[in-house]
Amino acid sequence: MTTQTVEQTTQSGAALVQGSAAFLDWLAGWWDRLPVLPLGAAVPDPAHTAVIAVDLVNGFCYEGPLSGPRVADIVPASVALLQATHAAGVTRFVLTQDTHDPDAPEFAQWGVHCVRGTAEAETIPELRDLHFAHLLWTVEKNSTNSAYGTPLDTWLDSPAQAAVDTFLIVGDCTDLCTYQLAMHLKLRANAAGRRVRVIVPENCVQTYDLPVPVAQQIGATPHDGNLLHLIFLYHMALNGCEVVRRVESGR
Repeated sequence: MTTQTVEQTTQSGAALVQGSAAFLDWLAGWWDRLPVLPLGAAVPDPAHTAVIAVDLVNGFCYEGPLSGPRVADIVPASVALLQATHAAGVTRFVLTQDTHDPDAPEFAQWGVHCVRGTAEAETIPELRDLHFAHLLWTVEKNSTNSAYGTPLDTWLDSPAQAAVDTFLIVGDCTDLCTYQLAMHLKLRANAAGRRVRVIVPENCVQTYDLPVPVAQQIGATPHDGNLLHLIFLYHMALNGCEVVRRVESGR
């Protein structure tokens, strides 16, 4: 360990935050420059494309202790993207969704939510009512990760999906389930020597916000939704995902 490393690890938290000012300024500019991706560029070949929606269920959008307007607000854009990609010829749509056991260990961190058989665990009506809803394949998950303990990897490795090299990701939360799915898709492909595109439209993903005063009042860990949304979008981009402002419906 170098002297510089020792000095860094003994800095106060305030000093660490102050020392990040230049990076945060750069990050603000990166956010402002997020590009708009035309649909034709996002879906050059619909036969090679899949759209995966993460946790667009009632329990995060409309009802229950973990629901809120920040996530509900991405529903129109997410549904519009599914409609646009389907109109462009995409037929592979996956919904990875919290469908928890009644005694799920995850409840120790997040409280009881989206229990199997409850309304919270149901797909939002906007997706259920799509005229191509029969193409939506639901993957039930018992953790924040869409691949652990689910058939997702089996599906990805099946001969029928071998041609898929472009994934569009929508849903919540940016820094939890969405991030873990994007990283899983990208890193498993890297390990296999495959080149894949993982596209994340910022207007179709979001996370929750828990301000410091509220968190202190209820004895929870604070969660700055705006900053963490930004940081984790950046981290997805750092790892090779294509983070864009939105996918423009017009070609």
